[in-house]
Amino acid sequence: MAKIGIFFGTESGRTKLVARYIAKSLGDAASAPVDIGHATLADFLAHDALILGSPTHGGGQLPERSTSACPPSWQTFLAQLAGADLSGKVAAIYGVGDQKKYPGAFVDAIAVIQDTLLARGARVVGRWPTSGYDFSASQAVDDGHFLGLALDQENQPGLTGQRVESWLALVRPALLP
Repeated sequence: MAKIGIFFGTESGRTKLVARYIAKSLGDAASAPVDIGHATLADFLAHDALILGSPTHGGGQLPERSTSACPPSWQTFLAQLAGADLSGKVAAIYGVGDQKKYPGAFVDAIAVIQDTLLARGARVVGRWPTSGYDFSASQAVDDGHFLGLALDQENQPGLTGQRVESWLALVRPALLP
C-alpha cells in the first residue's frame, strides 16, 4: 500500500504542527510531512494520495517566502505543476487561517490549491461544513461547505484536534481505498 504524502507550507509553524498531528494520527499510512519549500516535483508526484496544508496570507493569497532563511512556499511550487498530469491522484486540503483578523479571506488558500489540482486532473475530497465558524467571506466556500478542512489556531485552537480527527475519518476512505 502506498503511503499518503503530506505536504504543507507554513510561516508561523501552525500549519506544520497540524501536518505533524495528521501524520501521527494516520500512523504508518502516511509519509513524514514535508515542507513544500523543500519538496521536489518528483517527491510530490510519487504519491497517489495527498494531504496538503497551507495558511492564507493577508488578503487571501498563498504565502510566498523569499528570504534566505525561509524556502519558497505553495505559490512557487504550484507554478512547477504547470505541465504535470495529476490524473489518478486524490488530494485532501486543509487551511489554517484567522477568521477574526481576516474575516473576508478566511482560508482562501484552500481554493487556490484546489483550483490548481483540479486543472491538472486530480480529484479533491474533504469538503467541510462552515457551521461553527464566524467569518464574512471565503473563496474556499461552495454551497455551504469549505472545499477542505478549515482551522483557526488563533481563535479556536481547542477545536483543532476534534476537527482533524473527524475530517480524517471523512477523507481516509478516499485516500486509502
